[in-house]
Amino acid sequence: MPRRPFARLLALLLLASLILALPLPLASPGALTRMALAQMAPAEPLPPAQAVPPAPAAPAAPPRPAEASPAPRPAPPAAHNGNQPASPGRAASLPPGEAERMLGVLRDETRRNELIRSLETLGAAERARREGGTPAPAEAPAGALPPAPASASSAAPVEGAAAPPSAAAAPTAEAPATPQASSVVVPNNLVGQIASGAAERLRHALDQVMAGARVLADLPAVASWASGVARDPVARVRITDAAWKMLLTFGLGVLAEIAVYHLLRVPRRRLDAMAPAPGGRWNWLRRVPVVAGRLLLDLLPVLGFALVAYPMVEAVRPLPTTELVLLTINNAYVLCRAIMMASRMLLSPASAHLRLVRMPDETAAYFTRWLRRIVGLSVFGYALAEASLQFGVPWAVHDGIIRLIMLLVSLMLVIVVVQKRQVVAGLLRAPALPPGEEPSGSRAALRTLRNRLAEIWHVVVILWLLALWGVWALEVPDGFSRLLRGTGATLLILGVAKGLDVGLRQLLDRAMALPAGLAARYPGLELRATRYGPLLRGLVSGVLTVAALLLLLEAWGIGAFAWFTQGRLGSRILGALGSIGVSALVAILVWEVANSAIARQLTKASREGQAARSARVRTLLPMMRTALMIVILIFLVLNVLSEIGVNVAPLIAGASVVGVAIGFGSQTLVKDVVTGLFLLLEDAVAVGDSVTLGTPPQTGVVERLSIRSIRLRAMDGSVHIIPFSAVTSVTNMTRDFAFAMLEFSLSYGEDTDRVAEVLRQIAKEMRAEARWSGAIRDDLDVMGVDRLLETGVVLRARLKTEPSQRFPVGREMNRRIQARFEELGIVIPSPWRKAATEEDQMHATGASA
Repeated sequence: MPRRPFARLLALLLLASLILALPLPLASPGALTRMALAQMAPAEPLPPAQAVPPAPAAPAAPPRPAEASPAPRPAPPAAHNGNQPASPGRAASLPPGEAERMLGVLRDETRRNELIRSLETLGAAERARREGGTPAPAEAPAGALPPAPASASSAAPVEGAAAPPSAAAAPTAEAPATPQASSVVVPNNLVGQIASGAAERLRHALDQVMAGARVLADLPAVASWASGVARDPVARVRITDAAWKMLLTFGLGVLAEIAVYHLLRVPRRRLDAMAPAPGGRWNWLRRVPVVAGRLLLDLLPVLGFALVAYPMVEAVRPLPTTELVLLTINNAYVLCRAIMMASRMLLSPASAHLRLVRMPDETAAYFTRWLRRIVGLSVFGYALAEASLQFGVPWAVHDGIIRLIMLLVSLMLVIVVVQKRQVVAGLLRAPALPPGEEPSGSRAALRTLRNRLAEIWHVVVILWLLALWGVWALEVPDGFSRLLRGTGATLLILGVAKGLDVGLRQLLDRAMALPAGLAARYPGLELRATRYGPLLRGLVSGVLTVAALLLLLEAWGIGAFAWFTQGRLGSRILGALGSIGVSALVAILVWEVANSAIARQLTKASREGQAARSARVRTLLPMMRTALMIVILIFLVLNVLSEIGVNVAPLIAGASVVGVAIGFGSQTLVKDVVTGLFLLLEDAVAVGDSVTLGTPPQTGVVERLSIRSIRLRAMDGSVHIIPFSAVTSVTNMTRDFAFAMLEFSLSYGEDTDRVAEVLRQIAKEMRAEARWSGAIRDDLDVMGVDRLLETGVVLRARLKTEPSQRFPVGREMNRRIQARFEELGIVIPSPWRKAATEEDQMHATGASA
């Protein structure tokens, strides 16, 4: 079960490789016929109208036809009566020597049989199509016998022939131009060019996919050709003759190899015993003669196979085609065995003391196993493809088999790379540093490069293997040299780009590290450097990445630099990016200058009180920063839209109309914003102040100031949200300083001077304590007798305090005054106490009377 997804993926890859491997000449039975006739054609040159590839050197193995598309079929003459003889002009219309060449084809038995098989294949394919309900017009083979007379109207078109001029380029009527209204998108803009280019490349890719699908749909034509070969008695005799003779010669050769192998067991054991044990400094050099002798002993069985198999080829007296097949199979076996013997000399999976390459036993066995698979598939697959040519297999099928085999070999190499990616990554990765060691700049860059290469090496190798197969399968002109040059240039470009990236990043880090004196002089400069440092590093990396990508495309022959010539899409993209970059740079400069100016002015205006300055900065700066950011972003977005081809004039007009409508519909909102802005500019209220404002008046501590409202927290914990438009007056109880007001009622008999002195003494004691020394700013100010009441006199005093300490100081003074008055017997009169005193006096008078 776990291998099913991999098997499905492998099946899909094989199907895709089959689509890519089979060329388009297999698209129809007519193409098969033309290919067979081309293989049988003689080597004499023909006129261009009837060009036929050169004839084979031997009848058993037809050579590959020339890479040229078949010429169009000449137009047939007019129909004539069947009782009348053919016109002599018909024969005279043939090119000189054409009749003799056709007679040569018909007189040669081998080529005549191949022509008959091709025509039978064509007839079977046509019958199959007619039975399926889609009859196809018959196609005459290019370069074959002259076509029979027929009417011009019934002549079937030749595949690949040029279309008539009337059908090749039919003029299309253009619709009359209609006046266009003002559009939001500018014609021929940058986005349109990018979209059209992407659509063109997508259309080209879809055309390639459809071409592969058409090849896949015409695979029944190949099956029809194979069935025609199977029905041919001559082909069956040739295949049967080759099969039993190949089994005989190959089997006897293998038996001879096994016999020689068993005869050499004792010499092999003695030679293995002479090999030095693993380890030691010079054991490798002492091991070479023993390994060379072991190689000679291993090659002797292969020599025995050759001494038996090759003479047997002559002994069985095969047909010429069978002889070539037998020699091909024997050569493939000998080559495969020789390669494996050489690999065993180096790896020696069964004997570690004979191994020339130092590696564990499991690794040696692993590489030997995969090498056997790859060598066997490639060598015997190629031999099978070459042998199939002797039985009339078209060159297109031969090429498809070769491409499929090489794709399987590439996939095997991909499997090896994937299975060993962790082992190779461990060898490439930089070793761990000792605890506490920090690498230098160049060493750190090299370690980073090694670690990155360890992570992606398998992806690079897999892509390179697939690219190597693609270059070979598609027969790209000068493909291998271009691939090697491109690979070398890729490694060089990536290495230089990585080095520049690391160097520029280190340079930026040093530039962003401000000296201690400069950071202390400009406190916000270090914060801005920290903020824009990652942005600059990302920008540098992005520019280097784009430049490296363009260089890679140029190195692989894409011609990326030509995109940036005058008038091309690349130049427009560069111009747009430059304009957008300048606009963004100006916006950032304006933003930072304005932000610094705001902070500097707020700091200067509130330098005397740090708490008030901090509160005001936290209140006003976010609002002004938000408003400034909105304005800058609007201008920046408009500039970007203009550069990419969007007409911003309708957008600005529409925004103006919407702004006017919003202004009329939200006058209260505008009033809230404007009032709040002026309140903040005048420093009337800030976060943390205790204020009384609103209608009806609300008292509390300011928690937050937004663009349109103020949030108060009352003494009981209630939250009041008051719009700025409702603030007609502000009572701020936490600005500069405050007074703790004290009022006392004294009896008419009390000495007010004595009471005032007691109050001053209490205030002096409080100022002497650490808890209240910072809260009280000055001595007690006794203002004197304020009022005369029925119950007594009212004495008023005040104590200057910090803005936020007025109420705590007043409460503490009242507590101490009450305790001191009780101690000194100073009476604070009250109405019920006066009534009780008068009643006591009346009782005393009555008793004395």
